[in-house]
Amino acid sequence: MNMSRTRRERLVVIGGDAAGMSAASQARRLKGPDELEIVAFERGHFTSYSACGIPYWVGGDVTDRDRLIARTPEEHRARDIDLRLRTAVTELDLDGQRVRAREVDTGEESWTSYDRLVIATGARPIRPDMPGADAAGVHGVQTLDDGQALLDTLEGTRGRRAVVVGAGYIGVEMAEALVNRGYEVTVVNRGSEPMSTLDPDMGRLVHEAMEGLGITMVNDAEVTKILTGEDRRVRAVVTQDREFPADVVVLGIGVRPETALAKAAGLPLGPHGGLLTDRSMRVRGRENIWAGGDCVEVLDLVSGQDRHIPLGTHANKHGQVIGTNISGGYATFPGVVGTAVSKVCDLEIARTGLREKDAHRVGLRFESVTIEATSRAGYYPNASPMTVKMLAEHRTGRLLGVQIVGREGAGKRVDIAAVALTAGMTAEQMTTLDLGYAPPFSPVWDPVLVAARKAAAKVRSTLSRG
Repeated sequence: MNMSRTRRERLVVIGGDAAGMSAASQARRLKGPDELEIVAFERGHFTSYSACGIPYWVGGDVTDRDRLIARTPEEHRARDIDLRLRTAVTELDLDGQRVRAREVDTGEESWTSYDRLVIATGARPIRPDMPGADAAGVHGVQTLDDGQALLDTLEGTRGRRAVVVGAGYIGVEMAEALVNRGYEVTVVNRGSEPMSTLDPDMGRLVHEAMEGLGITMVNDAEVTKILTGEDRRVRAVVTQDREFPADVVVLGIGVRPETALAKAAGLPLGPHGGLLTDRSMRVRGRENIWAGGDCVEVLDLVSGQDRHIPLGTHANKHGQVIGTNISGGYATFPGVVGTAVSKVCDLEIARTGLREKDAHRVGLRFESVTIEATSRAGYYPNASPMTVKMLAEHRTGRLLGVQIVGREGAGKRVDIAAVALTAGMTAEQMTTLDLGYAPPFSPVWDPVLVAARKAAAKVRSTLSRG
């Protein structure tokens, strides 16, 4: 008896980190190699690694680079994923359902056809368009290859002066890493305070902590050029009115979605340059193309608008959703509330939801409160101070955002607010949350709930005034 075999489909994945390899791995879990062939392209040397851990590797907290790698290329290949390292995809032929790839080391090019395509090209560090930005000793930090290049520079440089350009998450974390390596560190920041993901009054607390660590903070300063010596290596960073000597420069200005391929192919991009997808992470208007990770824009559940929020937590979830849908299952990624946490020395920094300027931008009226509290019962040893800022919508009291800066035990408290935001709770409703309490862990009223009580009272007072 003749039995016809179903043709094996081919999935092509562009990008070998969190979103791409999570999608490939999930698809492989759900479909065996006799049903689905998986080919993945990665331009670097590594796969499935924690980019968020790079500052801690550079600073020496993580001593072994390989500890940042969740799954090696060999482990992926052992699961019947045809992973091609040092291979960059240079063109998408959407009509022909194929991609052109070039081997980085040899320059050899070839086309690979696909039935289903995943774009997980990540983000690229912003490099300012100025003289000297590409000089030796100037580094962006986005991949393990970038981290290794920076470490090679640090180990081969005699001088001990470092300038970090930008004071976002990467800039602040890299400044601390360089201090830990014995460098004299200056941070040049365009904003009024570091950590522009916070409101300036909360960013001021971060500023004070950085100076306490020995970091020189230069705010309201725009870098205009980077000077080099006769050896074409960096020697100074120049702003409008000052010059800062530098033996190494780290760019912490932020990242942009890496969507040049998608743009050239005519795929839809959002206002921040990221790919636009539906809730299944399928690229809008394309039945067989998905995208995830730092190259996409996602729905902000608080503002209702698309945002670019490059975080590994989102990327891994995107990959799981994509792999499930590619394999015939059903999964969605509903959106985010913008939760993030970081630290400077022992100062923990956390935020979720909207800042004041975000709320203004989308036309929301709000009430804002700030409270001071402690991480434990005041009488319990080592209780540390904490500042909590909360935004609630005018009249409705709907929670809009929370920012927390404090010592041990402060940062992860933001998760309470993240859940409340996702659930659409009001500040009043938050005050009734049944949170865990014991003196070693919290005051009787947790600091987040103290802020919620104050915010709810302020909303009520505005209602009473009409």
